[in-house]
Amino acid sequence: MKIWTSEHTFNHPWETVATAAWRKYPNPHNPAVVGTDVVDREVVDGVLHTHRLVSSKWYFPSWAQTIIGNAKICYASEKSLVNPISREMIMKTINLTFCRHIAVHETLKYVPHPSDSSKTLLKQEAVVTVKGVPLTNYMEDILTNKISLNAGKGRQAMEWVIGKLDAEMKEIANSTLKSTDELINQTRKSIDDITSSAKKSMDDISQKAIKSLDDISNLTSAPHLD
Repeated sequence: MKIWTSEHTFNHPWETVATAAWRKYPNPHNPAVVGTDVVDREVVDGVLHTHRLVSSKWYFPSWAQTIIGNAKICYASEKSLVNPISREMIMKTINLTFCRHIAVHETLKYVPHPSDSSKTLLKQEAVVTVKGVPLTNYMEDILTNKISLNAGKGRQAMEWVIGKLDAEMKEIANSTLKSTDELINQTRKSIDDITSSAKKSMDDISQKAIKSLDDISNLTSAPHLD
């Protein structure tokens, strides 16, 4: 059995990192993961519980494939919980493919950094066990190294997703600002139109009133016939 652990600090608040974790796949930095499907999801006492099926590609040497078999797509079960009150997100994953010979238990925990709450601390652990095949220690080393490599790609993927989220928020803000400007311009135009219409109506009324006064004046000044 091999145990691998790692810690990484994201210079982003927990809410941003937790949101990015849900949108992590697919991404160009870690193409091995080809899909995620929600099996079950529920909220219990304010805590979000989710069960997902993760589809990915595992690349084993040809000699290892002859021992444990070969699969184009491998599957893993991921169970997670998100507590927005305590600001804690925990994801636990176990492989379903090759589980007769290989067991990989991986845990990711996202929490606010203890010394800076504006940052997020990721604690990651993987326990790798290979049994029933030759070269057990060697295969465990291969898997552990692969997990370490994928962890680095995963952190790059998180930054990529966070960048996308930031771009989306700016686009929404710009769109909102544009819509607000358009609304203000339309309102101004409507006010101008109403003012112009009212002025025209007042001018028409004034002209009619003057004409009526002139008619009355002409009528009263006309000679009377006895």
